[in-house]
Formats: sequence, structure tokens, C-alpha cells
Amino acid sequence: MDFQTPENLSSVKYFRSPNDQRVVAIHIRADFDEFEKFPPFIETEEEREHIRTAYNVDPESERKNKAHITHDDWPLQVIMLNRDPGGTTGAHYHVPEVPLPDLPTRHQILLCQRGSARIGIYTIEADFLGDVTVKPGDLILMLEGHEVEFLEKGTRLVEIKQGPFPVTDEADKVDLQTRVTTQ
Repeated sequence: MDFQTPENLSSVKYFRSPNDQRVVAIHIRADFDEFEKFPPFIETEEEREHIRTAYNVDPESERKNKAHITHDDWPLQVIMLNRDPGGTTGAHYHVPEVPLPDLPTRHQILLCQRGSARIGIYTIEADFLGDVTVKPGDLILMLEGHEVEFLEKGTRLVEIKQGPFPVTDEADKVDLQTRVTTQ
């Protein structure tokens, strides 16, 4: 699979096979700050509006604060997120291309490198199960619905999600409309 990587990176290293140049490993340093060299590239007004409504952030700041490190076709997605308070992701879940009977969603991990974020946990039926605040070193595995609220300036999350990534950011998720407390 041909995978073009950005040039002149200082905080990401792609290890490639000398035979066919396939990517064998990716090292992302903790001081990663090269967001603008990676997708998503926000080019249309429709994409800008989606970013405004889906994440409650300015689309221009999103280019400086979100980076898809892996190729969209890969079965594992790695995304770096760096947002300030007020950045949110509404309650949603991710559907795989081919759902399995006992695994109807794509699973996702968030690892907090710095700052803090509130993670709301939901079922795919939109039942609210509770909140978790992740802090540096914390990890959460989400199997169904979730929402994210960034709580501190410069909060850095590493998102690891089952792929492949759909054609658009909007197609990546199913939004949950109701917040029903079951506690």
C-alpha cells in the first residue's frame, strides 16, 4: 500500500522496509507539534461548518490541533488531538464497514498525555452511563457511545481507533440525540 508521509518531520518517524518502502512502524514523540502537516485538510465550506458544529472549535484552529498520523485505509487509526477548554465532541459512536453480531461498533482508545478531558459514556441506544475525567497517563477504551469535553488549555489526547476511516469526518460517526441518565 502506497502511503505518502509528510516531509521534514521532527517529531514523527516512519520506519520503512528497504525492499518495498512499506511502513513497518511509526514513532511519535511526546513533543509532537506538527499538526498542519497531516490531514484532515479542511478545504470546503461544508467541511468548515461540520467542524464548527461537531467539535465546537474554529475550523482554522482545528488544522493546528488535529492530525491523522496513519493512512485512512489502515485498520488502526492514530490521531493526535490538542484542544483548549470549550472544544467538544458530541455524543456519538463509530460503525465499522462490516459490523459483527457481537461487536456492532468500532472501538476507540483515548490516552491523555497532558491536561484533562471529560469523557461521557453512552450505550448505542443513547443511555448515559456516567462521566470519566482523564488526566496525564490515563487511558480509556470506549466500545460504544462517547462524548469528549476538553477541560484545560493545551489538553493533548492520543486517539487510537479501529479503521478504516470513512471518506468523510461526518461519515465516521453516528450522533446520539438523547441523554438519558441510568445511574
